[in-house]
Amino acid sequence: MIGRIVNFFGDAKYARTRRRVFYLVLALIVIADFLVPREHAEYFWEALPGWSAVYGLASCVALIVVSKFLGHQVGLMRDEDYYD
Repeated sequence: MIGRIVNFFGDAKYARTRRRVFYLVLALIVIADFLVPREHAEYFWEALPGWSAVYGLASCVALIVVSKFLGHQVGLMRDEDYYD
């Protein structure tokens, strides 16, 4: 059983099927987000479908950009052979 799962995710011949399954799951999640009741929302943007996904993506991108800036521009990152 586990071998079939590993082969499905690791083998290139299942790439097209994998992509279709992932797109189907993504579409089902987006559709389900429109069906969730939003009466518990405290602010108006919390009632928007997909708000948490957009907020999470923007936060993740901001975190990556800030960490890259701190590492490369501010000088917190060291060279690969720093300890050699």
